Amino acid sequence: MEDKEMEMQEQSLEEAFARLEEMLAKLADREVPLEESFGVYAEGTKLLKYCSEKLDRVEKKMLVLSEEGNLDEF
Repeated sequence: MEDKEMEMQEQSLEEAFARLEEMLAKLADREVPLEESFGVYAEGTKLLKYCSEKLDRVEKKMLVLSEEGNLDEF
């Protein structure tokens, strides 16, 4: 697994969303070279996928807990 992927696995959703905000700001900066923008974009799509998967896992856990009537475990 790549270093950046390992870092993604260790960060919270809040940290990931904050990183995505930074990436968006960088992509909006017209002074950033095109090649660097492509790299930021590629990293951002991976991070977005990670966030989506993490949110899906949380949602599934919430559904299971709500079906069991036991939301205190979450």
